[in-house]
Amino acid sequence: MVTVSNSYAIELLKQALELYTPSKQEYPLARLIAEKASSELGFEHVHMDDVGNVIARKGYGSPRVLLCGHMDTVPGYIPVSIRDGLIYGRGASDAKAPLLALLLAASLARDCGTITFAGLVDEEGNATGIKNLMRNSIDADYAIFGEPSGLEKITIAYKGRVAFNITCDVGDSAHASAPMLAGNAIEEAYELWQSIKDALASMNNKGLTYCITEIKGGSSHNVTPARCSLTIDIRVPNGLSTLNVLNLLDLTLNRVAEKKGIKVEYSIEDRTEAFEARHDSPLVRALVLAVMDVRGKRPMLIRKSGTGDMNILGNALNIPIVTYGPGDAHSSHSADEHVSIDEYIASIDVLKRTLYHLSRLHKREIGR
Repeated sequence: MVTVSNSYAIELLKQALELYTPSKQEYPLARLIAEKASSELGFEHVHMDDVGNVIARKGYGSPRVLLCGHMDTVPGYIPVSIRDGLIYGRGASDAKAPLLALLLAASLARDCGTITFAGLVDEEGNATGIKNLMRNSIDADYAIFGEPSGLEKITIAYKGRVAFNITCDVGDSAHASAPMLAGNAIEEAYELWQSIKDALASMNNKGLTYCITEIKGGSSHNVTPARCSLTIDIRVPNGLSTLNVLNLLDLTLNRVAEKKGIKVEYSIEDRTEAFEARHDSPLVRALVLAVMDVRGKRPMLIRKSGTGDMNILGNALNIPIVTYGPGDAHSSHSADEHVSIDEYIASIDVLKRTLYHLSRLHKREIGR
């Protein structure tokens, strides 16, 4: 087993960032993590599952703690570089630095129960990795997800998400010089979007957000479009179910299609419920204590507007869960994605101390 020094941690992050791992192309990083975990970092059982997740375990007894992060990134390679105390590269913030901080903290932990590290695939895509982990009935008393929160913030809630694709079909097209001879699917899709926005606004929930993320229509520059498709992303706050949103959308789409005499079809691309963790769990208390140990101040508990793997696990298992990790979410997915090296190193210490405090608090909890 190697000594996990600061230089070792930085070099490992640099190696991870140099591997280009957009969703469904995570194998090079999975192989690197598996090799390090089994040969250098003291994990006792390491394997890759049938979708490409890398799973590594160490220790025994309780508490059983799942440390979970994703290996994939959004597309777009960024050359790896270190400047002014920052390391740049695709995934630096989202979420290779948080992922490796979990891995190295677990390696450093001693007598903290059973620790399972999971490096997951396809979080930026269809959540294939976390869904497969759930199918394999992971055993855990607590879970920490690695995502950028910053050292002094703990994410306790994420919004839900509904993503769907709508296709408008007016049935025919015409030459652009005679647009009156056929309907215009792009114009109909725009009017449909206005109706959707009006319907969602009628829910009178300020936490509900929505936008078009993709639009495709038309076949030629001089032909009126017969078909147009939209992809719409809706973020659903706690207290509002995705079913409420979908029922309203279905009514709206059917009403507009009938009124306009057009064919409207839609398919759901993603449906994930919102999730908020318990604020008073031993896990939250342990992480608060660890941040205070390292930073000397009490961290903030925050709710994020995005959606993550924590939603899926949190809504399926009745266990305390939080999200934590180095990085600034505003840097994620950007052209200059980066993370502070000092923050990355400090987060390893925070997570190691969290495992210590959690073991202590868990034993006190079950001893009551």
